[in-house]
Amino acid sequence: MFFWVGALAAFILFLVVFRTVLLPFIAGMAVAYALDPVADWFERRGFSRMAASLIILVIFVLVLVLSFVVLIPVLLNQLAGLIERIPTYAQQLQGLANALLSSRIGDLFRVDAAQLQNSMGQLMSQAASWLSTLLKSLWSGGSALVDIVSLLVVTPVVAFYMLVDWDKMVARIDSWVPRDHVETVRMLARDSDAAIAGFVRGQGLVCIILGTFYGLGLALLGLNFGLLIGLGAGILSFIPYVGTTIGFVVSVGVAIVQFWPDWYWIGAVVAVFLTGQFFEGNILQPRLVGASVGLHPVWLMFALFAFGVLFGFVGLLIAVPASAAIGVLVRFVIARYLTSPIYRGDAGVADDD
Repeated sequence: MFFWVGALAAFILFLVVFRTVLLPFIAGMAVAYALDPVADWFERRGFSRMAASLIILVIFVLVLVLSFVVLIPVLLNQLAGLIERIPTYAQQLQGLANALLSSRIGDLFRVDAAQLQNSMGQLMSQAASWLSTLLKSLWSGGSALVDIVSLLVVTPVVAFYMLVDWDKMVARIDSWVPRDHVETVRMLARDSDAAIAGFVRGQGLVCIILGTFYGLGLALLGLNFGLLIGLGAGILSFIPYVGTTIGFVVSVGVAIVQFWPDWYWIGAVVAVFLTGQFFEGNILQPRLVGASVGLHPVWLMFALFAFGVLFGFVGLLIAVPASAAIGVLVRFVIARYLTSPIYRGDAGVADDD
């Protein structure tokens, strides 16, 4: 117990001290972990581990470069345009809300229009100011630019070497485990791997599919910044309910300003998200993620926020695997506790006798 508590404390201290430089290395480990089954697939077909890793790296870099050449300039232009128009959108939404409150709808619900308009104006101004500040910091942050460059350069290199030596590293770590507990540790490692792989790989595919669907759907409807909003909603879907909620609110707000009073276009934007939610809940989640992950959405959201506050973006990367591993350990400890004399007491010991 002292050994494992000390190892955990040393690991947390390591993350705190080196959190500013760990991003490309942890991202490389994540990429290697995600692509290890692909390398195993190539090995089963006669490729060496080096050749399989090299093929995967070339494909990965080509896809990355292609996305940055084709997609990123469009998204950056949309991001710049969205930052400029946020105050205008907020004013237009406030004007539409004031018009509705001044009509029969306000009389029907007996709303104090002046007071509600003042409250809504303050709320929308604060929200627009906060969102503009956030987007501008992401857009113009010099340190963020350095992080992105290091991420693009260092991550593929780290991923390649990790992918080549992945099986050797696992075997080496297995050789360090005390022999009296090796089967228990292997069982916990298998359960943790199943939980992590089930969520990270499965939910990653769900995010890609949803982002593509939302982005193309909103873009085809002609919604301003539709591609940016849709892809952002898909990526944020990694956090349960957060991505879809934010994407839905932003897209409907933009649609109201852009298409009003043509309700059918606003309804079409709503239909895109309702369709995406239907496919996610009934097809994508059951088939790609499944029920074996063992991560409750509340626990997952808490882990993401907690690790993000403690370790920044690096914490967001390790939040899911760490929470999945912690869940496996907690279930293991509870199972041991339920069969121990501490839980069963004297009656349990007497029954065994």
